[in-house]
Amino acid sequence: MRTENVIRAFLFIVFSTTGVAALGGSILCDELAGYYRKKLLLKKSRESTEKLKSLNADYDALLGRLENDPELFKRISPAVLGNEPNDPNTVYPQARAEQLAAARKTLADLERRTVETEIPAWVSRCSQPRKRIVLFAAGSALVLISFACFGAQKEPRNQQDHAS
Repeated sequence: MRTENVIRAFLFIVFSTTGVAALGGSILCDELAGYYRKKLLLKKSRESTEKLKSLNADYDALLGRLENDPELFKRISPAVLGNEPNDPNTVYPQARAEQLAAARKTLADLERRTVETEIPAWVSRCSQPRKRIVLFAAGSALVLISFACFGAQKEPRNQQDHAS
């Protein structure tokens, strides 16, 4: 094989592979974004399952303590039932509505940031319609260029074939 053919084959492979990858990425980017979202949902469901298991263990321990110590109910009833505490020597802090709203907003922002950071930036960029179209067009152009410029060459005809 001549050096020219090796270079042509290498360029054909590079251009066509890049073009096919761009085409595949533009077509499959929504499925890839869905994969990352489902992966995040699975992770969150596992975390919530673990949290529920932990809460169940805590409640079982609390129920065991309530059976053994009847005075414990008097101490935890204000927090659980929302009753006003009646111990004059204890200070009970009260959260204001503004503080609770700020805490909820912070938790919601944290949740939103978690979703944004779990999906890679390139997947979210490729999912945008204009960028998908450009990616598809660029991939198609690369595949066409690879076949048109670096594809198999026709063998030149010999002068003897023209004479006969």
